[in-house]
Amino acid sequence: MTTSDITPRTLPATADNALLAEAGTGTRVELRTVVKDYGATRVLHGVDLDIAPGEFVSLLGPSGCGKTTALRVLAGLERATEGRILLGGSDVSSVPTNRRDIGMVFQSYSLFPHLRALENTAFGLRRRGVGKKDAAARAADALDLVGLGHLADRFPHQLSGGQQQRVALARALVTEPRVLLLDEPLSALDAKVRVQLRDEIRRIQLRLGITTVFVTHDQEEALAVSDRIAVMNAGRIEQIGTPEDLYLRPATAYVAAFVGVSSVVPGTIVGETVEVWGIPLPRRTAEGVAPVTGEVEVFLRPENVRLAGAGDAGVDAVVQESTFLGSSRRTLVHTADGSLVQVQHPVSERVEFGDRVRIALAPEPVVVRARD
Repeated sequence: MTTSDITPRTLPATADNALLAEAGTGTRVELRTVVKDYGATRVLHGVDLDIAPGEFVSLLGPSGCGKTTALRVLAGLERATEGRILLGGSDVSSVPTNRRDIGMVFQSYSLFPHLRALENTAFGLRRRGVGKKDAAARAADALDLVGLGHLADRFPHQLSGGQQQRVALARALVTEPRVLLLDEPLSALDAKVRVQLRDEIRRIQLRLGITTVFVTHDQEEALAVSDRIAVMNAGRIEQIGTPEDLYLRPATAYVAAFVGVSSVVPGTIVGETVEVWGIPLPRRTAEGVAPVTGEVEVFLRPENVRLAGAGDAGVDAVVQESTFLGSSRRTLVHTADGSLVQVQHPVSERVEFGDRVRIALAPEPVVVRARD
């Protein structure tokens, strides 16, 4: 890692950069009941997605959930079996990739090893017939935008991984596409560079006002940069909403389990509440999801579980481990019924392995699912 990978940068002023000076208001992107089959296997099951102009939307989910396939269909790299793709209200379902006016950044940098950073960035412009001088000037603006103007003459092997990915980003932006597509662009980078480049992509996206679709399996990444997140499961969108909506108001057990950290403990539905260790908690219900009854599994967020003080109502537990997180501690405890529960608490509350404690639950709505 080099110093330039982690040093915060100041973006150029609008008047000093043609890309920023000509930034538009973004393009609306729509996937309408998109189905994708590979032979007898259906990978996308009628995906509907409406992305507002200038919005940053992440497709989040585990490997094999269909998020990259959805992005490739949007890019035109795959043809939808059914459904339509609209950009700015125009149906581009049959339009080839090179005529959809999109920029795309992949996990692999895909830079030409024999071309310098400036030449790699200008490559798409030259292919479009832009003159050498104009292409070089616009490529220089794009490299300035990603903080690499001073490395324009470097070959890819002379750049770090983070710097190579910035060149790939500059190459995608230099053609001033209507839509930017990012397919796991940060997964090959180390943690510190990954966070720094993630935040930089978001700052640039906001400055340009470009509609962006970002594919990732990393929930922290999606929560940090997105206007909205579409959580995908087995080729369907399980829930779409703001990061706050998904974390605080998950519509399904799948979303509760995938977004954020949750402990899964036994409970029993009693009327409009669910009892956990005899403690009544409000339960969250989602429109279109069949209600469950009887014995259930309950999802508890760590911040809604605390170490009970002397005289407080609570549940007996034994400490298994405790982790220092800087501003707080997260402690794993084992209850008498065999549940493992994550507890988030102040660093001043120190516990050790084997300590006997009591835990209390905040009266926050919880997501439940039927017990197998």
